[in-house]
Amino acid sequence: MPDQPPSDRFKAEMPQIPGVTTPGARPATSNTASVKLGIGLLAVLLAVFLGARWALRPRHVEPRADKQPQIEVPSPAPDPSTLVPHATDASPGIADVEEMAKPWSSKVFFIRSNLSGESIPALLIRLPSGSASQASGYWAFSVNSPYGNCKLEYVTDLAKLRGDYGFPAAKHPMVGNPCNRTLFDPLKMTTLPGTDAFVRGGIVQGSDLRPPLGIEVRVRGRDILAIRTE
Repeated sequence: MPDQPPSDRFKAEMPQIPGVTTPGARPATSNTASVKLGIGLLAVLLAVFLGARWALRPRHVEPRADKQPQIEVPSPAPDPSTLVPHATDASPGIADVEEMAKPWSSKVFFIRSNLSGESIPALLIRLPSGSASQASGYWAFSVNSPYGNCKLEYVTDLAKLRGDYGFPAAKHPMVGNPCNRTLFDPLKMTTLPGTDAFVRGGIVQGSDLRPPLGIEVRVRGRDILAIRTE
């Protein structure tokens, strides 16, 4: 055995106590704990930063549309001409026998003029004489005056015939021309000027040259037909 120096020969080994390090030695776990603490602080700071940024983000606000008041637009009134019969060659019916059963009852209709080809307003009158099932029980005519632009009217108010038209002898409804106060009697027949043709609506007052333009009427079963204009 070789000889050792006296100082080393008698140097005792320091006992190793668990959990205790020698002076000047750094614990192995201190670095790890610091790193974990730093990461935790960074995570907290990041969370706080992101939360603040989300809270302060600009919000998109939808523009508020002013509520406009609802305005109800009324439907246009129906054209009166579409509510009455239009007599055509294919469909000449203008009324039913039952609705014209009462004497002096009337009904407005339209029919195609043989002269102009236009649809013209006309009137059907139930005469007090004759049968409701026969054409002789009716009178149909154009309400357009034969001369001028006046519209003929069917006057059932006897007081109007006596007052507005100045015809005191009125005893039943008549057809009048309000432009010149001419009166046509539905019960009177007359001849057309310069012809031998008889037509209904003899003039009892006024200056018109002829009665209204007549319309041929036929009765087929329960239907009253307007065939053609004069």
